[in-house]
Amino acid sequence: MPTRQYRPTSPGRRGMSVSTFEEITKTKPEKSLTVKLKKHAGRNNQGKISTRHRGGGAKRAYRIIDFKRNKLGVPAR
Repeated sequence: MPTRQYRPTSPGRRGMSVSTFEEITKTKPEKSLTVKLKKHAGRNNQGKISTRHRGGGAKRAYRIIDFKRNKLGVPAR
């Protein structure tokens, strides 16, 4: 598995490396197995801002994974 080296922008980043999961990860998940995650952005049940400085950010999705695998009649690949 290839590794990615970070540039030393701070003392903690110097010599830091992480694995890239390009061999085991698809570029995009299957669209029928994802649900959008609702953004709260620091708002309560009335919709009023209760926590300041929260909001924006990237669009996020939740992957639906059947860990129990107890469904019948699901065709295999």
